[in-house]
Amino acid sequence: MQAILLLHGAIGAADQLSRLEEELTGSFAVHRLSFSGHGGSPLTAENFSMKLFATEVIEFLDKKGIASISIFGYSMGGYVAMYLAKYHPEIINKIITLATKFNWDETIAANETKMLNAAKIEEKLPDFAAALQKRHAPNNWKTVLEKTAAMLIEMGKDNPLKAGDYPTIQHPVLLMLGDRDKMVTLDETVAVYKNLPKAQLAILPNTAHPIEMVNQARLAYEIRLFLG
Repeated sequence: MQAILLLHGAIGAADQLSRLEEELTGSFAVHRLSFSGHGGSPLTAENFSMKLFATEVIEFLDKKGIASISIFGYSMGGYVAMYLAKYHPEIINKIITLATKFNWDETIAANETKMLNAAKIEEKLPDFAAALQKRHAPNNWKTVLEKTAAMLIEMGKDNPLKAGDYPTIQHPVLLMLGDRDKMVTLDETVAVYKNLPKAQLAILPNTAHPIEMVNQARLAYEIRLFLG
């Protein structure tokens, strides 16, 4: 049975992909992973980075005895998958991304980090703050936000994946984007799609950015169709 690894987005956790795992179970051997500090995983002293998260995927697969795998990555998880395809191609079979932001510069990073202000979240979105606290316990959710914001600032200064990297990625890749996504643009997704030698593009109807707002059955259908 084909294996697939599900990777969550920034300030998210593996449990957000449990419904998708249910949809895919039976068709694939499904694995999930929470990155450092996320979903209760030990909080590393090291700064968050694509390199760190990619290393954690490699270590996870080593422990499972998995030589290569297909990856579904939501948002930041998709970026990690593409980073692995560039720098560790031998462990990747196919990649599916959803709502992944590839275009990073200092202005974009500054705008995105504004949404990671813990004090403002507590003041204006207390239910979301409580959900983050529960999701990342026993870790301090505010630390997860701070380390994520710092990572995005660094990505804005030096995007880990450059335009010239994508033509070197020879894996089959399916890029998916919701038609109502307000964080990721169609232009940046299409730009990456055009630079990938073996890419497909899918637009999900009536779909916003948050993973909780994605039709999981439709998402699973697209994954099954692509992976065969």
